[in-house]
Amino acid sequence: MLSFSNFKKPFHIPCFTNSLTTLSVSSNNPGLRFCLWIALKFDSLKNEPYYSVTRVLSHNNCHSFYWDALHLLKDKGILITSGSIRALIRFYSHSGHTENAINAFAKMREFGVKPDAHTYNTILRDVLRQKLFVLSLALYNTMLKSNCVPNEHTYNMLIDGFCKSGNIKGAREVLDEMQKVGFVPDAISSNSILYGLCQTQNVDEAHSLFSLMKENGCSPDLISCNTLLHGFCKLGRLDDAVSFLRFIKQDGFSLDLIGYCSLIHSFFRARRYGEALAWYAGMFKAGFKPDGHSYAIMLRGLSGGGRIGEAARMLDEMVRIGLTPDVHCYNAMLKGLCDMGLLDRAMSLYLEMSERNAYTHTILICEMCKRGMVEDAQEVFNQMEKLGCIPSVVTFNVLINGLCKADKLEEARLLFYKMEIGRNPSLFLSLSQGSAQVLDSTSLQKKIEQMCEAGQFLEAYKFLIQLADSGVVPDIITYNILINAFCEACNIHGAFTLLEDLQKKGVSPDSVTYGILVNGLYLDNRENDALKICERIQKAGFKPSIAFYRAVMTWLCRMSKVSLAFNLYLDYLKSLPSRHNDSISALEKYLVEGKLEQVIRGLLELDFKARDFDLAPYTILLIGFCQVQKVDEALLIFSVLIEFNITINATSCVHLIKGLCKERRLDDAVKIFLYSLDTGFFLRPMICNHLLVYLLLSHDKKECAVDIICRMESFGYCFDLPEFDRAMYLLDQYLKQKQRKIALIRN
Repeated sequence: MLSFSNFKKPFHIPCFTNSLTTLSVSSNNPGLRFCLWIALKFDSLKNEPYYSVTRVLSHNNCHSFYWDALHLLKDKGILITSGSIRALIRFYSHSGHTENAINAFAKMREFGVKPDAHTYNTILRDVLRQKLFVLSLALYNTMLKSNCVPNEHTYNMLIDGFCKSGNIKGAREVLDEMQKVGFVPDAISSNSILYGLCQTQNVDEAHSLFSLMKENGCSPDLISCNTLLHGFCKLGRLDDAVSFLRFIKQDGFSLDLIGYCSLIHSFFRARRYGEALAWYAGMFKAGFKPDGHSYAIMLRGLSGGGRIGEAARMLDEMVRIGLTPDVHCYNAMLKGLCDMGLLDRAMSLYLEMSERNAYTHTILICEMCKRGMVEDAQEVFNQMEKLGCIPSVVTFNVLINGLCKADKLEEARLLFYKMEIGRNPSLFLSLSQGSAQVLDSTSLQKKIEQMCEAGQFLEAYKFLIQLADSGVVPDIITYNILINAFCEACNIHGAFTLLEDLQKKGVSPDSVTYGILVNGLYLDNRENDALKICERIQKAGFKPSIAFYRAVMTWLCRMSKVSLAFNLYLDYLKSLPSRHNDSISALEKYLVEGKLEQVIRGLLELDFKARDFDLAPYTILLIGFCQVQKVDEALLIFSVLIEFNITINATSCVHLIKGLCKERRLDDAVKIFLYSLDTGFFLRPMICNHLLVYLLLSHDKKECAVDIICRMESFGYCFDLPEFDRAMYLLDQYLKQKQRKIALIRN
C-alpha cells in the first residue's frame, strides 16, 4: 500500500488541478480517485486551491467522486478539515445550487467537521436570498447553540433579513446583540434599519436615525439618502421629500437616476402631473438618460392619468432609441386602457404581448370583474394557469371579490380553498392534522428549529420550499373580502368561522375586519353583539382605524344617534398623533354649545394641516342629519365643504334633495341638483323624478321643472324610463294647461 510519508515535497495544487482536467471523468477511473484522495489528504491545502478543485469537479459533474474520497479518508482515520467541505459549499452557493450547498452543509456532521462562521454565512445568504426568514433564524439559533461565534457579516445579513420581512423589532434586537459583542454598526446595518423603518411607514423614525448616523461615526451614503427619499415618496409626503433633497444637497449629495424615478413616480401617484413632467425634464438636464425602468414609470403615470396618447408616443420613442419595452411597460399601457374602459383595445394589446406575467392577467381579470364579466375573468384565470403563470394573492383577491359581488359565494369559497391548497393538497392536509400541526408562524418556527437541531437542514429547506410552492397564502384582504360577502348574505356564523380560521393560521384581523363584522351585525339587527365587539376591541387595546369608526358611525346615524356618532368621530381624532387633544376638546365644547359651523371649519382646518383629509366622516354626518330631519345642519356641512373646495359625493346630494323636498324647500333642492349636474354626477332616475314631481306639483316652480328637464336632456338623461312616468304625466298636464291659457289669451 502506498505510504504518504515517503513524499519529500509538498504536493502543489495547481499541477493537480491541471491534471484533473485531462483525466477521464468515468466513475471507474482510478487515476481521478487517486488524485482526489491525495488532494484531500494534505492539511496544507487552502480555500483557493480547494475552490479550483471543486470548480473542475463541478464542470465535469464529478461531485460523487469528491464525497467518495472524503469517505475514504474518514474510513482511514484521517482528519477531515472544514476547508475541504467549505470550498464545495461555496462553489454550490456561487453557482446558484442552494439545495446542493445545504446538503453539503448537512453532511459536515458525518465527517465530524464543525461549520465555522463563514460556512454558516454562506448558507444564511442563500436562504435569505430566497426569503426563507424562518429557516435563517433557525440556522442562527443552531449556530449559537453549537458555540460558533457570529461575525459582523452574520449580523448584517440577519438585520437585513428581519427588515425585509417587516420585523423591525427583531432587527433592533440583533443590532443590540451585535453592539454587545463589540461590533460597531456600519452603513450596511444602518441602511437595512432605514429600509425596514420606511417599509413599515415609520419614516419620521427613519429620518431621526439618518440624522444620528453621523453622530455614531457612520456617515449616510447615497443608498441611505435614496432609501429615506423613497420612504417620504411612498407615503405621499412629497413636500418633505423635496425639503430632504435640499438638506442633503448641503452635504454634497445629489439625485441619481433612482432618486429621480422615486420622485417622478410619486408625483404621478399624487396626480401632480406638471411636477412629475418637470422632474422628468430635470433628469435630462442633470445628464441622466432614462432606462427601461424610467420609461415604465412614465408610461404608468401617463396611462394612469388617462393620457393614453402621450403614453403610446413614449412607447414608440423607446423603440426608436433602441430600448425594448418589457412586460412592465406593456402592463402600464394595458392598465391605462382598462382604466379608461377600453377593454377591446386592451385585449388587442394583450394578444400582441410576447411576454406576460401575473400582473398582466390580473389587470384584465380586475376590469372584467368590474364589468360583471365574471365568467370571462374565470376563463382568463384558467388560461393563466395553463400558461404556467402563477396567480398572485392580488389575482385571487380580485377574482374572489368579483365572484362575491356576483352572488357566487360558493364558487368564491372554493377558489379560496384552492388558493390555500394550491398544487399540493397532501402537504396542506399534513400540516393541519396530527400532533405536529403547523397552523401559524409560531408553530412553523418551532418545527423548523427542531429539524435544524436534528441536523435535518436539507429537509427543513425542502419543507419550506414545498410550503411556498404549495399555494398562495391568503392575506387579511382575502379574508376581509370573504367575511364581508358572508355578512352581506346575512351569514354571520360563516363570517365568524372565517375570523377564527384566520387567527388560527397566524393572520391578525385588522380594523377593516372588525368594521365589517360590526356592520354585518347591525345588518342582522344584532346591535348588542356589535357593541360587545366594540367593547372587546377597546379592552384589548386595539386601535381601530377610520374604517371601523365609519361602520359604527353609519349605524349610529341610522338609529338617529347623530350626536353620539359625532362624539365618536372626535374620540377617534384624539387617538391620532397628528391631531392635538386641546384643539379637539375645544371643538367638543363648540358642539355642546350648538356651534356646528365652527366645529366643521375647525375639523377641516385640522385635516388640511395634518394633510389627512377624509370625506367619509363628513358624508356620514351630513346624511345622518338628513335622516333625523335636521336639514339645516346637513346643508351647513354641505356649504362649508363647498367653501373649502371639496367635491361632495352623489349620495350626499341625494339625501339633501330628499330632505329639502320633504320640507318644501324647493329652491335649495334645485341648487343641490344643479350642483350634481355641474359636477358630472348622473343621479338615479328615482331621485330625479322625486324632485321633478315636487316642482310640478308646486304653484310657482313648474317652469323651473321645465328648465331642469331641458338641462337633463343635454346631459344624456332618458325620460322614457318607467321611473319618470309620474313626472312626465305631470309635465304633460302642465304643458297642455299652458297651451290652453295661451289659446285663450289669443282669442
